[in-house]
Amino acid sequence: MPTQHPIKIPPADEFNRQLIANVRPDDWRPRTPAARYDLVVIGAGTAGLVAAAGAAGLGARVALVERKLLGGDCLNFGCVPSKALLRAARAMRAVHQAAQFGLDVPSAANANFPEVMRRLRRIRAEISRDDSATRFQGLGVDLFFGRAEFADKDSLTVDEQRLRFHRAMVATGAGARVPEIPGLSDAGCFTNETIFELTELPRRLAVLGAGPVGCELAQAFARLGAETHLIQRGPSILPRDEPWASTLVANSLAADGVRFHRLAELSQIESTGAAKRLYLQSDAGPLSIEVDAVLVATGRAPNVDLNLEAAGIDFDAQNGVHVDDYLRTSNRQVYAAGDVCSRYKFTHVADAMARIVIQNALFLGRARASQLVIPWCTYTDPELAHIGLTERQAAEQGIRVDRFDLPLSDVHRALLDDQAIGQACVLVRAGTDQMVGATIVASRAGDLMAPISLAMTAGLGFKSVARTILPYPTQAEAVRKLADAFNRTRLTPRVAGLLRTWLRWRWW
Repeated sequence: MPTQHPIKIPPADEFNRQLIANVRPDDWRPRTPAARYDLVVIGAGTAGLVAAAGAAGLGARVALVERKLLGGDCLNFGCVPSKALLRAARAMRAVHQAAQFGLDVPSAANANFPEVMRRLRRIRAEISRDDSATRFQGLGVDLFFGRAEFADKDSLTVDEQRLRFHRAMVATGAGARVPEIPGLSDAGCFTNETIFELTELPRRLAVLGAGPVGCELAQAFARLGAETHLIQRGPSILPRDEPWASTLVANSLAADGVRFHRLAELSQIESTGAAKRLYLQSDAGPLSIEVDAVLVATGRAPNVDLNLEAAGIDFDAQNGVHVDDYLRTSNRQVYAAGDVCSRYKFTHVADAMARIVIQNALFLGRARASQLVIPWCTYTDPELAHIGLTERQAAEQGIRVDRFDLPLSDVHRALLDDQAIGQACVLVRAGTDQMVGATIVASRAGDLMAPISLAMTAGLGFKSVARTILPYPTQAEAVRKLADAFNRTRLTPRVAGLLRTWLRWRWW
């Protein structure tokens, strides 16, 4: 039977109609359920799509259940639309900086926000073909739209249909966590799930939360012309990252006009017509600010409304589904992957976890989540990328490290591109060439982290990075220069003396 509850995504233009036709077609008719599936996947975000496609490609009988939209957060209101918005904001910044390159541009250049968002919707609709219902049906996946609930340890229901399984995977992700603040519900707010529905630029915007989502979108809206306030409970933004790196990013946001309210607690919101007045207690004392829109970016809550108790699956509302290192739940027939069970709420981590589930659930694999080497990147400008341990974490674990730093101003390509604000840092276990962590703040920090991530995953030492030949000029030279700095530390006075002796003997 066709999907019973059509989903609407405003605005109702051609691009959102194309998106819905791909990821939640109104006339979808599911196949008759199989007697029992090798794998039933609940949730069609990144983890669910990777697991379903991978398992079906290996010959498994697979069912995929999605309550809302195929593609999950990443496609619909996460990575894809946010990066489209950030690209437009970066272009706006480039226009304002054109004079630095000897270019004459109109001094009053402004963003056409409706066209910015139209481009966002167009690209999202194009990309949605990769996550479409027809594509996954063509891969051999039985696709069901509706609310999934466990009925017992080896079956679940989707509306009125029962799906039985040998193995199942929970991949329902997480949703925006909205704090309970007096007046917030009456005033209304945006989250990452609704902010990309905008068609007009808010003149004044308050962003609650200074994690990756809050920082990225605060900078983007400021660059596009909104008076933007970033309200943070702590003393610094991006608290999971190295303090020096967070400071560099904060300086860039401030240069773009973002107004910081540090150590701030939002006590109340009042609606005054179309405006909203926020009352704060901050490090600067009590104050109030008036804005036209509020974006809440204060974290994410796992989606665990699946009647998990019926299947004997342990969970809690804060951390989500409990899994072991093999990603098994307390019900050994059921696994979990992605934001619903991971403290690393990133698309690439969900992808990697889904691949572990395929190995372990269907093929008696013993892959461990703890063996993953996980990088992450915050896509501000400059970007902040990190992998492994921070200096503080290394100290807490009793690991002595040597630190190697390089300012981006020492990289020729960064100077040529006028992108020399930033720094690269690698931590090496003292007395060895084993890299234990790295942080890079640079225009393309996420890309620069690739060789370090590859080396750490493959168990290659920092000496191997130094031997890598890179094209000149590229910003990736920053990584090789750091490795060269490491190599220079190996030339101790004793080694230098031995080399001089060798050369005197060699040419005697």
